[in-house]
Amino acid sequence: MKKMFLLMFLLGLIAYAPVAAQNNNAAKSDVVVYEHDYIVKVGDVAPDFTLQMLDGTEFTLSKNRGKVIMLQFTASWCGICRKEMPYIESDIWLRHKDNKDFMLVGIDREEAKDVIEPFIEKMGTTYPIAMDSNGDAFASYALRGSGITRNILIDRDGKIVMLTRRFEEQEFKALVEKIDAMLAE
Repeated sequence: MKKMFLLMFLLGLIAYAPVAAQNNNAAKSDVVVYEHDYIVKVGDVAPDFTLQMLDGTEFTLSKNRGKVIMLQFTASWCGICRKEMPYIESDIWLRHKDNKDFMLVGIDREEAKDVIEPFIEKMGTTYPIAMDSNGDAFASYALRGSGITRNILIDRDGKIVMLTRRFEEQEFKALVEKIDAMLAE
């Protein structure tokens, strides 16, 4: 009797699994996931957001149309971010910080100001940092909870032209070259 019950239970699970998977996928069908858990792709208009900067001012993406904009999602706990940030500082920020047509904003994900400030100081980062304390800005670009570091390059019309994930030398070099080319136009 017990064997019969167990067999019926297992057959029920097997029969239910495809229905459960189908229902689970249906719930997610309104979100298209691209490479590296991005929910945006090259060519999309960059989702707008407003965040508070460490200096107390506000940054609204759409208010900076007409500029080449690089967003870098980061956090103090991210080892890859720590490896990448000095290169962003030297190869991008210090080269273009005085160009009125360029904006670089580091966006710290889900950390408090008292955690972010010592992290930024330790890293020697001088580019502007915004606080995405609830992760909503991040979640408008990638699946909430997916990994960082991420860089999003946006053209003067507000369209995404490049998406990176992690810190890979060739990809970073391509990002630097793309920024240089866009600013030379």
